[in-house]
Amino acid sequence: MNENMKDNSLIVFDMDGVIIDVSRSYRDTVRQTARLFFREANSWEKLPDPLFSLQDLARVKQSGGLNNDWDLTFWVITLLFTQVESPSGHNDPDTWIKYHQTISSCDVASLADFLNSEKHPVTDLFKKYGTAENEFIASLFKGDVGSGNIIKQIFQEIYLGKELFETTYEIPARIYDGEGYINRETSLVDPSVLERLSRRYTLAIATGRPRAEAEYPLELFGLKKFFPVICTLDDCLEEEQRIFEKEKRKVSLSKPNPFMLDAVSQAHNRSFSKYYYIGDMPDDMEAASRSRSKFVGIGILISASDKDHLRKDLEKAGADHIVQDFEELIKIVERC
Repeated sequence: MNENMKDNSLIVFDMDGVIIDVSRSYRDTVRQTARLFFREANSWEKLPDPLFSLQDLARVKQSGGLNNDWDLTFWVITLLFTQVESPSGHNDPDTWIKYHQTISSCDVASLADFLNSEKHPVTDLFKKYGTAENEFIASLFKGDVGSGNIIKQIFQEIYLGKELFETTYEIPARIYDGEGYINRETSLVDPSVLERLSRRYTLAIATGRPRAEAEYPLELFGLKKFFPVICTLDDCLEEEQRIFEKEKRKVSLSKPNPFMLDAVSQAHNRSFSKYYYIGDMPDDMEAASRSRSKFVGIGILISASDKDHLRKDLEKAGADHIVQDFEELIKIVERC
């Protein structure tokens, strides 16, 4: 790479599974949230720990249409609940009371047997039930942390840890009091690689993370300086609210919607000769192809637990190129 020549190209990166390894943070938080969700149920001690493999979880996430890991956790718990012996749900107006009363009267022995006997239990349940909702579980995934969204709150308590959770939300943690899984994250890219890229190309980030959770690891690993523009979930939510107030309609601007990529393009107030989006999920590739700038979608396998399976999913989603790591990525961009 001739680093003295500035190329008129924009390279936008997703974060999770691309720049940051989240297999032991976000992904493991999904599993632990699902496990702790059933903690008060009868036979809870029979549930395996972890409940299922990360490879199993990845197959469900790669199916597409899941805006973030909160949504993924909700669907995982919904699927697992199909194997739970449960009475009629309690209808207390306080969602925490309803949650405790209902779960404490459930029995998860059948769920434990199922999880212990199947190689890919969540994938099997997803194939059988798809995205069919359960009224009780759905009632615990409304609103936000502190206003009735119990599934999201358990997730955030585990991911952030007690201290950071209470500082962020200004409410006490109710389920988890350990260290945050956010501290398990590691960088997938050496800063020197991004420094080389930034000398020649314009770099940016488009991620489904909230801004605070995006900036934390970027600052921690010394990567933020390479990305003058960072588009996050916060930007999507702000635009969704603006559209609702102006047009009285609800929209979802998270991937695979191309909103974030279009927003990154507009933020630079200039045109580029080439646009690239680097992601590790089918939704990333779909967002790239649907964007106004027609981003070249590059799927990266660097953190995949099942690279062959992910490669097929990325190809099916329309990836223009698929690479193993950043060295291959650099070669693709230079060649294009």
